[in-house]
Amino acid sequence: MKQIISFENENKSRKKSALLKKIPQILCALLVVAFICFIFLLFKNLYTKKAAVINQIEKAWSNYDYETIYELGKPFLQENPYNNTVLTYYGYSCFFLAQSQINDNSLTQQYLDECINKLRLAMYDADKKLLPQLQYMLGRAYFSKSALTNNCYSDLAIKYLLLAKDNGYVSNDIPEYLGLSYAALGLTMESISAFSEALLNRESDALLLSIAEQYYIAKELSAAEQYLFRIIKNSPNDDMILKSQILLGNIYIDREDYEKALKEFENVLEKYPNSADAHYGIGVIYEKQGNLVKARAEWRQTLKLQVNHQGALQKLNSN
Repeated sequence: MKQIISFENENKSRKKSALLKKIPQILCALLVVAFICFIFLLFKNLYTKKAAVINQIEKAWSNYDYETIYELGKPFLQENPYNNTVLTYYGYSCFFLAQSQINDNSLTQQYLDECINKLRLAMYDADKKLLPQLQYMLGRAYFSKSALTNNCYSDLAIKYLLLAKDNGYVSNDIPEYLGLSYAALGLTMESISAFSEALLNRESDALLLSIAEQYYIAKELSAAEQYLFRIIKNSPNDDMILKSQILLGNIYIDREDYEKALKEFENVLEKYPNSADAHYGIGVIYEKQGNLVKARAEWRQTLKLQVNHQGALQKLNSN
């Protein structure tokens, strides 16, 4: 009987000892489960917050509220720098905010720099269907930045606009942006080709004048003249007519038809007596005719009206 009791006590002791040995394992298992639950809840909470911000950004986009997208996107991208959706919305919003600036070039530059940075990042992981649109917007951003930096980014504007076009993105303004960018780089024939394509999509006074200027640079004076006649005859825009008449006067000078040139510049001065370019052109006519006294008088008048007129400054320094 004592032996049986001894065995029972011994079994109880063994069970107790085995249970005590398992307690650390059980605690570890509970800690692991608790940790997994914590991580799960943490990521769920983060995902919920991200989804909420993205939803707010998408709602702001549908309302054209670019400032809200900028304010929401900036801290979001600091924590999630490669989120393609927010990179795209943020980059687009920076572009439109840049376009909305009127007199603050430094702020325009800031927005354009952010736009370019974010859109370049967005392209790395962009959906194939979205990529051409990103390239188009990046091309437009470089075009806008080039306009503020003496055409330093015209080559990049061309690069991304051509990529967008080649990848199937359709926008009627691409040829005009290409034409202006080619012109800025001195690629005259490429510019004329792009402007000619743009004219098939729509006609505007600015576009007609741009292609006339490129034909003038290419010494195709008759072609330039025809576009200028269209502006002078049909345009309701006095500034466009003025610029066209000045260029037409220069064409007549190049043809040595000084009578027509003088008449064109005098017509300008009848309506715009303070036109520096018209006085400069008349001075060039007098120079060609050998009358430097009258020529210099016209160029001095040019500088009274426009102190930094490069043509007049060069003429007075060389004659």
